[in-house]
Amino acid sequence: MDLGGYLALPFAQHALVAGTLIALICGVLSPFVLIRQMAFAVHGAAELSFTGAAAGLVLIGDPVVGALSGSVVVAGLIGSLGERPRERDSAIGVVLAGGLGLGILLLSQYQGFASAATSILFGDIFAISAGQIWLLVVLALVVLVGLGLIYRPLLFASVDPELAEASGVATRLLGIAFLLLLAITVTEAAQVVGTLLVLSLAIIPGAAAQRVATAPLAATAVSVGVALLATDGGLLLALNGTTVPPTVFVTGISVGAYVVARVVGPRLRARRSRRLDAARGLS
Repeated sequence: MDLGGYLALPFAQHALVAGTLIALICGVLSPFVLIRQMAFAVHGAAELSFTGAAAGLVLIGDPVVGALSGSVVVAGLIGSLGERPRERDSAIGVVLAGGLGLGILLLSQYQGFASAATSILFGDIFAISAGQIWLLVVLALVVLVGLGLIYRPLLFASVDPELAEASGVATRLLGIAFLLLLAITVTEAAQVVGTLLVLSLAIIPGAAAQRVATAPLAATAVSVGVALLATDGGLLLALNGTTVPPTVFVTGISVGAYVVARVVGPRLRARRSRRLDAARGLS
């Protein structure tokens, strides 16, 4: 079957819709992840979504809802235990160690097939149902609206946390709110690339954007573009008559975009610098 034939099937359509939603919110949040030095927090939330998935599977028979609930709880714990990068990393290490042990214990108590929980480690976007699509739509709206409400103070607190705190900005509360939005995003992204490779969507687009854009909105636009290219492009390549999992293509395109940004970035900065110097010379 060719690509057009696959695109007419519901499972491929669901995958593309889900991938687009996930790429959008990952691309929007990714620059903040880099600015706030929260790559380890992404890793921790991603790994511990497995614990939530195992709990959801044992308690209610739904690993996705469990993963979401677990990630939100973990985000609250991390945010309340440490605001500074050093404190936060220590808190993540403690919660990560205990959470993974709990996840293994819960999974050992499950009497059925554990593939529904373990698939979150590696992703299974072609198995997304119509009901899960609507859940993703709701979660994407929650993330985008939530980020829109705190965007300006969050940007201020991310760029200069000391000045923001001195100005009366509730930096700790903002940090917890961002972690909650990040936890929801990580849980969504895990359905595409799995928790083990969620960094490809939550971190790499923002890292690429930092190399080629300086203004916050421009960086967000570039990050969203990279995430969309990687996710939808990876899915289309996986559907095009190959047995290679889409995760491989998604991560490969993400890394490729970052490499291109590293090569192009210095040239763009040099060009902007020359234009600025010329403008100063004219004035």
